[in-house]
Parts: sequence; C-alpha cells; structure tokens
Amino acid sequence: MDLRLPAWRALLRRPRRLLPAAAAVVVLVGAGTWTAVAASDDTPAVRRTDRVMAVDGVRLDTSFFTTPGTARRPAVLLAHGFGGSKNDMRAEAEDLARDGYAVLTWSARGFGRSTGQIGLNDPKAEVADVSRLIDWLAKQPQVQLDKPGDPRVGMAGGSYGGAISLLTAGHDDRVDAIAPSITYWNLADALFPDGVFKKLWAGIFFNTGGGCAKFEPALCAMYDRVAESGTPDAAAVKLLEERSPSAVGSRIKVPTLLFQGQTDSLFTLSQSDAAAKAVKANGAPVDVDWIAGGHDGGDLETSRVEARVTSWFDRYLKGDKATDTGPAFRITRTGGVDSTNGTAQLRGATADSYPGLESDRKDIALKGGTQRVQNPAGASPPGVSALPGLGGGGLAQLSSLGVGVSLDFPGQYARFDSAPMTDNVQITGTPTATVHLTSTSDDAVLFGKVYDVGPDGTRQVLPSQLVAPVRVTGARAGKDVTLTLPAIDHEVQKGHRLRLVLASTDLGYASPTAPATYTVSLESPLSVPTAPQVDTAAAALPAWVWWLPLAGALAALALLFGGRRRTAGPAPAPELAAVPLQITDLSKRYARSTDRYAVRDLSFRVEQGQVLGLLGPNGAGKTTTLRMLMGLIKPDDGEIRVFGHAIRPGAPVLSRVGAFVEGAGFLPHLSGRENLELYWQATGRPAEDAHLEEALEIAGLGDALARAVRTYSQGMRQRLAIAQAMLGLPDLLILDEPTNGLDPPQIREMREVMIRYAAAGRTVIVSSHLLAEVEQSCTHLVVMDRGRLVQAGPVAEIVGSGDTLLVGTGTPVEEPVVEKVAALPGVASVTRTDDGLLVRMDPGGTASRLVAELVRLDVPVASVGPHRRLEDAFLTLIGGSA
Repeated sequence: MDLRLPAWRALLRRPRRLLPAAAAVVVLVGAGTWTAVAASDDTPAVRRTDRVMAVDGVRLDTSFFTTPGTARRPAVLLAHGFGGSKNDMRAEAEDLARDGYAVLTWSARGFGRSTGQIGLNDPKAEVADVSRLIDWLAKQPQVQLDKPGDPRVGMAGGSYGGAISLLTAGHDDRVDAIAPSITYWNLADALFPDGVFKKLWAGIFFNTGGGCAKFEPALCAMYDRVAESGTPDAAAVKLLEERSPSAVGSRIKVPTLLFQGQTDSLFTLSQSDAAAKAVKANGAPVDVDWIAGGHDGGDLETSRVEARVTSWFDRYLKGDKATDTGPAFRITRTGGVDSTNGTAQLRGATADSYPGLESDRKDIALKGGTQRVQNPAGASPPGVSALPGLGGGGLAQLSSLGVGVSLDFPGQYARFDSAPMTDNVQITGTPTATVHLTSTSDDAVLFGKVYDVGPDGTRQVLPSQLVAPVRVTGARAGKDVTLTLPAIDHEVQKGHRLRLVLASTDLGYASPTAPATYTVSLESPLSVPTAPQVDTAAAALPAWVWWLPLAGALAALALLFGGRRRTAGPAPAPELAAVPLQITDLSKRYARSTDRYAVRDLSFRVEQGQVLGLLGPNGAGKTTTLRMLMGLIKPDDGEIRVFGHAIRPGAPVLSRVGAFVEGAGFLPHLSGRENLELYWQATGRPAEDAHLEEALEIAGLGDALARAVRTYSQGMRQRLAIAQAMLGLPDLLILDEPTNGLDPPQIREMREVMIRYAAAGRTVIVSSHLLAEVEQSCTHLVVMDRGRLVQAGPVAEIVGSGDTLLVGTGTPVEEPVVEKVAALPGVASVTRTDDGLLVRMDPGGTASRLVAELVRLDVPVASVGPHRRLEDAFLTLIGGSA
C-alpha cells in the first residue's frame, strides 16, 4: 500500500470546530512537572512533562513525551481504554518518543485524575477535548506544523481510545493518520445487536466506569431504562449512535490501520469490517489486521501491534516512503500448542486486499427437521457462551486450543448437523442461514452459533465463544429469518461436522422473560465464506521469509549429520524436583531491539515455604519476569525451572502454578462460590481437584461466599480473586500487587492470607510497591533495578545489612556535599533522607573511615548506625532511581 501523505492532504482545509464552547483556550492549571526517563547509552532519554489542563470546564491530566533536540517532529495522541488512564499508555509513549515523535497522553473525562463525567466519547465533550489538545500541540516548539494551528498529528488507542481516534478524525481535519484497535464503529450495534440487549458487557461498562453516577445523566438514565426493561428503545439506540464513529463515517478520510480482536464478544469483527468499508469508500488507504486476542482474552500481540503502528506513522506522518507497513489484510491464526516445544502456534495469513466477511461462499447442507425450543420463564437457566471478565477471558483461549466450554440446556435449543467434511474447510467471515420461526409469543429472541463437532460427535467447540442474537417481532404468525452468524476465522478439519445451534437463552444477553415455545425449521443450507485469497504468500513478504527456510534446511542437515536431533524441550532436572523456582541467567530484550533489555542476566532461587517479595522501581523488569515465569512470553536467553521442569508456554508443570496478575473479573450477579465453581469448570479439570473448601478457608471470606459479588467490598473482591488463584492449591502462587486499592485493615487481612498459604510448605511470590507491608509478610526478597538483580536474600539480612549505614545529621545536607560523599573511597552510593544520609559501602569501606571523611567535609554527624527499614534499604540498593 502507498503510505505517503495523499495529495488531498496538501490542500489544507480550515479545521471544523465542534461547538462555540469548544473554542475555549486550553489553560495551564498548574506548573508542569517533568521527569527524564532513563534510557540505555545508545537511545535518547525521554523527557516526560506532566500538566493538568483546563479544557472547557474540566481538568484533563496530561503527559507530554519528547526527546532532546530542537528539530520539529510529528505528534501522536495516545488514548487509553475504558476504565484506564494516561498511565496505561506510558510505555508505548516512551517508545514512540524514542522513535522521533512528540507524544501526548491524557486521562479522559471521569478517569484517572481528570474531572468531568463520562460521556462515552461524546462529540460535545471528549471529542471536543481532543481538539483542544491538538490546539495545544500546535503551539509546542517540538511539534511539526502543516500550517499555523495545524500540527502533523496521528492518533492511536485501544477500545474506548480506538473509538475516539476514529471520532476525532471525523470531527477535526487536522488529524493525519489513525491506528485504532479492538474498538467499535457503531456502539448501539455493539451493545444492542439486532435489537438484543448485551446485558453483561453493558453492566461491566457502567460498573468499570465507577457506577451510573459517574456518567452523563442522559447515559445513566438510558442504562437504567434498558437494563430494567431488557429491551433497547429507539431513544437508547439514537443516543449511542450519536457517539459512534459511524455517525461521522463519511468524514473520516485519513489513512487508517484497523486492528480487531478475534476473541471478542464485545466488539466483533463486523465492527472493523464496517469501519474499513466506510473509510475505503472515502478514498483513504485502509489496512485491516485481525489479532489473536480481544476483550475476551487471548494474545493481544502487543509488540507486533505497536511495531506496525510505528511503521504506519513513519510512512504517513514522517513521509518515509521506504517504510514497509505490512499487508493490506492480515489474520493471526492459532493452531493449538506445538508438542515439541510447548509454544502456542500463532501464524500470520495475509492478502493483498481486504476480502470482507462474505467472500467466496460455500454451501453446506444441514439436517435436522422441524424442532421445538422452549424459552423458560425468566429466561433461566441461561445458556453459556462467552463470559465477559471471567478470569481474563480464559474461555476464548480454551476454544482456540480446541476445548469446548459452552453450555446449551436440553429443550432450550434446536440443532442442525452437516455430514462429515470430506476436506478441510477454512471459514473466514460470517456464515449465514435462513430458518423459519413460529412462536407462541409475538416477540422472540434466538441465539445462533456454529459449532465444530469432532468425529466422535461428542466433542464440540464454539469458535472464539461467539454467538449472534436476533430479535424477531411478529413471530406468532411465522417468519423466515436470515441469520448472520458471528464472523470467525476457523478451520474445520476433514471428518468433523458443522452444527448450527439456535438457543433461546444466553447468559450475556437479555431474553424475553415470559415463557414461550418456538418452532424452528431450516430453510437453506449453511453458507460459509472461505476467503481463498488469504494466504501467507498472497502479499509481499519480507526478506527473511526467503532465507529462513534455507537456514532451517542447513540447520536440519547439521543436526542430522551430527546425530543431535532435538525432539523435545530440556529434560527435567531431578536435583531441582523439590525447588519451586530457579531462574538462571534470564534475559529478555525490548521489542525491536537487539541490545536494550527489560531483564538481563537475572538469577535467583526460591525454596519451599518462602514468601518472596519481588521489588524494584517502575521499569525494573518485575512484570516481564513474572510473565516469563508464567509462560506468557519467552525469554531470549537463560532458563526458568519450576520444580525442575523448564518453563515454556503450555508446559504441564504450569498446572502447579497459580497466579493473580491483573485482577480477576467476576460475574456480579453470582455469588462468590458460584463464580469460583464456574471458573474451575471452565478449566476442564475434575471438580475434586479444585480443593475449593481449602482455598476458601485460607482466603477467609466466611458467609460472604453466599452473597452476590456485586455486594462485595474491594477487599473482599481481592480475597475472592486470591482464592481463585489458589484453586487446585498450586505449589507456587504468584501475586502481582494483591493489595492494590485496599485500606489498612484489608491489607492486614491479605497479609494473613499469604502467610497462611505458605505455612503448609507452599511458596508465594508477591510483587508489591508497599515496602512496609512486604517487610512484614515476606520471608525473602529479590530486588531488581533496570532489569538486573541488585540483591537477594532473607528480609532480615537485607534490612539489617551491614554494608549500609544511616548517618544522622543535625542539619540537612546540601546536594554538592552529597556528591562529595558519594565520591569518597569505599562508598558505593548515597541517598538523602529526612534524617540525614543513607550510605551504602563498598566491600573495602569501613564506618570509622567514613566518619573521619564526613568530619573532614564538615558534615554535622549526629549519629551513625546500620539502617533498619526496608524502605531505606530499598532506596539505597537502587541508588534512588525509584
């Protein structure tokens, strides 16, 4: 694709203004603060300037990222997802700044430290705010201008942030390129598909946003009205459509890179399909990329997505015509787990044009006759497909690995089966079928889904856990209904069958509560799109595609003749069978870098019964280390062994590891016990292996387990999430910031939970910023800084380490004197405290020599002794870089 600035962009038009009120000048509320972000020797330092800006009556918390230099550069606005803040975009902003962009992040109205009410990207509020931010960018000396007041600017963001990228491009002509991810084109269509209320996702929206009162009154009233009736009305549809990119679709004329998630029951592939068609119709270049993950979980392919966004902006904002931005259409296909190395098989399929959702259809005959389906009173019990927010969306991931986890109740669905496939069939797009429906009620709702059924007829998989609802009015008289089923990318293997299921209920949606009987018959074959033009060789391929097979062949020959063919991962180490964790020389480089490391040469060991605290400032590599430990990402060098087994994605030993990393989501209307039972069922493991009662006893939730989760406090939700991680009583439990958002009594309870869990000989690893709490709950520590190990050992040993001295002074020590002390022989580092100085000594340094030198420098020494606080030890160990 030609990613140069298009000719029409040279005809610089006067930007449209949204409303007279939106013309208010952005006012600096307080003095901006700036921070230099550490970088390696070969990359420029990034300067971050934080400001709170007054924009049309609200305060927006912003961060501006640049690198040193006087040259003007294109700007990028990075928008966060729903429920997040500007801080979520910091790492990507720093990377883009190092790549030569001026980057602005901000917390949208009602999120983070910004004020105002949530308007779901209201053009009169959130979108107008972005135009004011663009006004501000146009005044910055670092930003390249197309003309006065018109900066060269791109926008990117995921979900909520992706939608505002599209909306701003439609409302403000100054936007030059966008790269929205896993977002919506029409929010009414996303939350009210075919007139059916997507109640679970809508509830998550409003609860994640802080409750109805945090939203604009019109949105709050709309949600209450629809949630009570279970049926969206015309006013609700109109309200959401006005806040959707589709409302300004004809005005989005900028180069657009669309990412959409395949495991996403919130914003399906049909949303990006509509966006791609609309922007292309306006004459703008559009590339489409279907990633493996989505709002229901799976691999979000963060590194690859960010690299492609950067290339997109390099071509469109910097005008670098030589930049390869990738194919016009790409799909990530998940092929299960490689049995030789345990890695998830993700491979890209491409095409040189976007095929849409309906290309090259193939008809597949189905049999089933006329069937009756009961819609039960109260629409209960409901069928189960996707479970939004449950454990990070594990159901969709299990589905991608060929594990069936959906549930249809007998008598509440009709099914129509094909004959076994005579060849493999690749479905890429939206299957369709026509059925005849008659109901004992005028209003009927059906949920259509297509299963892949194994050769034995019992094992069935619902691709990406997706269903398509349809509301049929006037059903009492009988109607032919054409079902547009969920858009998927799924290969049906030879010998498997396709099964069309029409269910009367689904947990994620609102169904009619009055009992009714539906009579359903099939009127057409199942029509599936195959998109044969999508292939790994369909688009221009990078050079490595040609040399990699040759290199692989040479490597195979070398192994063959050397008699050292490897067919499996590293063998278990028997001597480590009782060791929960040993990490040896572990390294992980940053994406797109050969010599910048997130983790470098890290080695430490954890024994049974320990509660290990993993400490380090932001950017120390803690989260990267935990992700490698859990098999989510692969190290570049080194080795992780859990109970003697090498860790890799899908390693069987991971069944002995439990993790609480990002905070579990729960179904608010179910009790705590029901949530845990449902989660364990989704794993497919026997119920007796859950050890549910033992985990609940350790978590200490008591009678609250019988109550709906929506009544829980934050502390109770945290303990329930810990209990979920403890299911199966894993021998190694990993907790990332388990006390976030808890008050002091709740933190004390969480501490007791961790200590009780380890008391039985199991092992806990906890990453936390609460140093005082770590000091009380942990037995051992690992301190990291800039990817490297600083110190490891028992808490008492590190806190009472004899190589660190607390020097009390009668008066504060000035910075020039601190620098002189740091330069003394035998001194490794110095940090100022309220009480004086923390001095870490080199192995050859002594306290007596230090005191003599301090007196020589006229430092008013009042006392000298070993320090005793973990906070002091931590600051000393990392040299104040936190």
